[in-house]
Amino acid sequence: MKHIKGIFAVIAIIMLSAFTNQSSGYKVGDIAADFNLKNIDGSMVALADYKDAKGFIVIFTCNTCPYSVAYEDRIVALDKKYKAKGYPVIAIMPNNPKTQPRDNMEAMIHRAKTKGFTFPYLMDEGQKISPQYGATKTPEVYVLQKTSKGNQVKYIGAIDDNYQDASAVQTKYVENAVDALLSGGPIKETQTRAIGCSIKL
Repeated sequence: MKHIKGIFAVIAIIMLSAFTNQSSGYKVGDIAADFNLKNIDGSMVALADYKDAKGFIVIFTCNTCPYSVAYEDRIVALDKKYKAKGYPVIAIMPNNPKTQPRDNMEAMIHRAKTKGFTFPYLMDEGQKISPQYGATKTPEVYVLQKTSKGNQVKYIGAIDDNYQDASAVQTKYVENAVDALLSGGPIKETQTRAIGCSIKL
């Protein structure tokens, strides 16, 4: 009997652990803490540096994931479209460069120059920020809005509904979310499933 109870206790702990892992990270409506991460130009970047921003398009992305590579031009386009409107792109590379050497800082600098990145490309050194956000994929997006309480999470998920072909996209999730925030209207889809590569620990 004690043995059976022990088994049930172990199962309960495993289930609780799985639930906790699934529920970790920010949810829509949460206030996101600021960070201070190293940019490709050697400077340190924090959200607080952007005094005039209305919010942010925080994107976890990298050099090596085919999904991230497929979205690079669209990420540049997002920054060009929304930075002037108060929602700049902040890109964060969440992979461990020891596990994924092609995602080291030197490679990030080269990629940014090659693709003409117009936004900060930050290294999540020690991999502290992606778990805090709850990001598990590259690319994965968190749209934040500045409020009196702090930077509130308004959207989590994919950039759009077609990573393979930009011309075949039917729903632009991030654009729709930011447009809604700019107009003061409701966001129709506040969360979608991010499609991409798992973050390399």
